[in-house]
Amino acid sequence: MATTASPAPLPDIRTETDVRRLVDAFYQRVQADDLIGPIFEAVVQGQWPRHLATMYDFWSGLLLGSSRYRGRPFPKHLALPIDSRHFRRWLTLFVETVEAHFQGTVADEAIYRAGTIAAVFEHRIAQARNSLHIL
Repeated sequence: MATTASPAPLPDIRTETDVRRLVDAFYQRVQADDLIGPIFEAVVQGQWPRHLATMYDFWSGLLLGSSRYRGRPFPKHLALPIDSRHFRRWLTLFVETVEAHFQGTVADEAIYRAGTIAAVFEHRIAQARNSLHIL
């Protein structure tokens, strides 16, 4: 009787190489996505290597404690034509990407951080837009 081996467990996010793998896989999915892909492309304007380098630094800081990222991400998102649908799609793609490649405490932290970022950005954008409508 043949037995099938269970699949090897996925690694956790531990190194800069892991962060790059996560970011690259995620943004491949973003670029192919019908809802958020065009928005990213309009902002990135074909300069994906530069955007990916920024995202490597951003996620490395959050997950590995590096301190290379220097930026303020929220203002860049405020003017974009995005709403809750876009945040849900972004988060879904992110979670699916993490779960396809990694498992462990840092992978869980990545998912948690992404959820927090999406929720805070969505809330702050809605607040800013609502305050403009009141004036």
